[in-house]
Amino acid sequence: MTIKFGTDGIRGPVESKITPEVCLRIGHAAGIVLKEMGWETVLIGKDTRVSGYMLESALQAGFIAAGVNVRLLGPLPTPGVAYLTKSLRNQFGLVISASHNDYLDNGIKLFSGSGEKISREAEKKIEKLLAGELKPVPTAQLGKARRFDESGDRYIEFCKSTVPDEVSFESLRIVLDCAHGACYKVSPSILEELGAEVISLGASPDGYNINHECGSTSPEKAQEEVIKQRADFGIALDGDGDRVVLIDNKGNILDGDDIMYILAYANPNRTGPWSGIVGTTMSNLGFEDGIKKLGYKFKRADVGDKHVSQMLQKEGWLLGGEPSGHIICRDLVSTGDGTIAALKVISSLLMLEKEPADILRNYTKMPQININVDVQNKDILSDASIQQSIKEIESDLTVGRVLVRPSGTENKIRVMVESDDEPTAKKYAEDIAKMFIS
Repeated sequence: MTIKFGTDGIRGPVESKITPEVCLRIGHAAGIVLKEMGWETVLIGKDTRVSGYMLESALQAGFIAAGVNVRLLGPLPTPGVAYLTKSLRNQFGLVISASHNDYLDNGIKLFSGSGEKISREAEKKIEKLLAGELKPVPTAQLGKARRFDESGDRYIEFCKSTVPDEVSFESLRIVLDCAHGACYKVSPSILEELGAEVISLGASPDGYNINHECGSTSPEKAQEEVIKQRADFGIALDGDGDRVVLIDNKGNILDGDDIMYILAYANPNRTGPWSGIVGTTMSNLGFEDGIKKLGYKFKRADVGDKHVSQMLQKEGWLLGGEPSGHIICRDLVSTGDGTIAALKVISSLLMLEKEPADILRNYTKMPQININVDVQNKDILSDASIQQSIKEIESDLTVGRVLVRPSGTENKIRVMVESDDEPTAKKYAEDIAKMFIS
């Protein structure tokens, strides 16, 4: 059995890749490895996909067979599970979610006792065990399972605690799109308990509608509702709550680059842990230029919030993220958290008494075209003739960048072209995309 971790855990179609048998083995193998690292209890959370209960049972059986105790959290955002693994101590966490993918997919994300994604070394050990035979521990050593019903309340209180005492949400009307995902209960409660009037969208999960034409990957409904309701802000989360896209009161959509720029602008410090910011290879060149003009250093990590987190740790910095909306505020949390990022941006704007546009006019994005191409085999990207054609296109750009990479979570090739001339960027992106269409 060949199962490999990607950029954000293990993910794929439930009917062919993330099956109950596979999850049973993942639970068993992960239990053996993480137990050896000193953790004897796993917290299991999930999003709202119809397959979640089935896979939860399989994972639970695997962990118990490895002698690991299980605490079932129920539907909870990925960052909520990360928070609890750190808060409760001496435990590790697992989230059953395919993040922004549709209901046909599901996946596994693992967190260490520090609330961060497990190391690549640990992933390799799990992969190695998955390839062999697994035997349960003696019956007297089997793990035990029970539900942990306080998980949502604890996460709600933590999120509220990140808002400064001098900030009030009581005058705010906020449109909140939960993508019919894991945030559908906790995030509206957080905003309401902070005093905001909340207009909820995507808060009626049925197991099949997660991320369907809603949430951070499709923020248009939230955008329309902000304008219709004359709301102060819109917040669009993804299925497991680790991504966020914001909408201002004029209906302008703010991506991860915009969110990080606002947070960087609002921060009065430019030294020590606040001396630099981490983006990714997808971060806009205009964003990089704007961050440097604010007085920060800037570095790019590979795509994936795990890579952003690792670089933040290496540099000793506190803020990083991706244009897709994975924002890591390490002064508050250990991983990407859409709700926390939204609270911090809104709080910062209220303290500055500024609109997002007042801040964002200080930097200009370079035109960037992104195309996702469905492929049967992502290895096509290694074809020598395709690589040569991409290099030739890149050499033709006087100002800009070309980035072509395999998706870490789906059977897609992701094409990105930046240029100071948008028609040129569009043409070259389309030319590259055609190379992968048979």
